[in-house]
Amino acid sequence: MSAAARRLRGLSRHALVWILGSFIVVPLLYAVLSGFKSTGDLTGDPFGLPSPWQVSNYTGILGSGDFWRQVGNSVAIAAATALITVAVSALAAFAFARYAFRGREVFFTLFAVGLMFPPAVAVLPLFVLLRTLGLLDNPLGVVLPQAAFALPMTIIILRGFFRTIPADLEEAAVIDGCGRFAFFWRILLPMARPAIGTVSVLAIVTSWNNFFLPLLVFTDPKWHTIPVGIQQFQGQYSTNYALVFAYIVLAMIPALAFYAVAERQLIGGLTAGATKG
Repeated sequence: MSAAARRLRGLSRHALVWILGSFIVVPLLYAVLSGFKSTGDLTGDPFGLPSPWQVSNYTGILGSGDFWRQVGNSVAIAAATALITVAVSALAAFAFARYAFRGREVFFTLFAVGLMFPPAVAVLPLFVLLRTLGLLDNPLGVVLPQAAFALPMTIIILRGFFRTIPADLEEAAVIDGCGRFAFFWRILLPMARPAIGTVSVLAIVTSWNNFFLPLLVFTDPKWHTIPVGIQQFQGQYSTNYALVFAYIVLAMIPALAFYAVAERQLIGGLTAGATKG
């Protein structure tokens, strides 16, 4: 390949990256700037710069206790969901990957079938079950179903990773006096940090973006999460588009910050795992 062809290929790749990036950055930038406008300015000149800059749209929301309560609810529910999902899935995946028992593949297939089960189908029986157990208007009414729906994918990912660990390593650990659970806790889990990090991020992101289940379970506004809070805020200020934009932008900041931190941790864990491997 000639130098001109390589240069042209490189330029085309850069152009593609810039085009794809613009589809993400431009709407985000538009939302941020729109949050600094008044509704009149937004409808009269939707693509112009704010004049004047309505900083009060953002400061008013940041000074609201409802917003921070919704952020706290979302964080607590997402963290609890990820903790339960990873803990249960890791133990189940360890059994499926390292133990040979009757019906193992049948049970694993049942978990895999769960991937084809849409959560919307279970809305009515889930609501009846939560009401019977007294879990309506209770964070556990959201955490436990979210963890249950996340189990199939998490078990499949962790099982595949656990099966790549050489059996000789486990045999050597057993010879040195390490029991099954000690091998799982002290050796297997540290080696599986990249996979555990991946499934943790998936569980947290899914929980953070979940709108329908918190809407179904929570009737008390004190338990509302960020997605439900956006819907309620938009309904309350349906004609104040600029204020709604400001609320949406502020609601995105925790998720974007988490993505930035999680990306670095995931890349670091994957690099460490590749180096060890």
